[in-house]
Amino acid sequence: MVNKDERVEVAGLQKQIKDLLGLGTDNLVFEYATIGNTVKLDLITVNPRHNQSFLFHSSEGIDKVDALKKMLDYVKRNYEDENSYTIQWTTIHSNDLHTSYFRAKNMYQALDKLYYGRDMNTISVYIIKLNPIS
Repeated sequence: MVNKDERVEVAGLQKQIKDLLGLGTDNLVFEYATIGNTVKLDLITVNPRHNQSFLFHSSEGIDKVDALKKMLDYVKRNYEDENSYTIQWTTIHSNDLHTSYFRAKNMYQALDKLYYGRDMNTISVYIIKLNPIS
């Protein structure tokens, strides 16, 4: 059971994450799932240009607040240290070539973020590129 103070803390942590990423409420989804004795948080970004959602990052904690604190720590400390990838792709319903950008440890993790929550047969990847370090 969530108490009122925990809800306020959850809302505050979510706002901090949104503000740090510079994204609006319409562009971020916080998905929580209880797995055994832990709470898994999947932070999902929504791209309004091509109406698709992608996994930004996952974290786990003993409750929502703990999972959010770990996500906030990732955004503050680790996000910029990961490699930047560009992926060009299409859906099976459209021939429009889309370009999306991901931060990931490697190209497989970037692809996992692209395919998150969808059938792999619905997207065709044309290019995956490791972006130069600036």
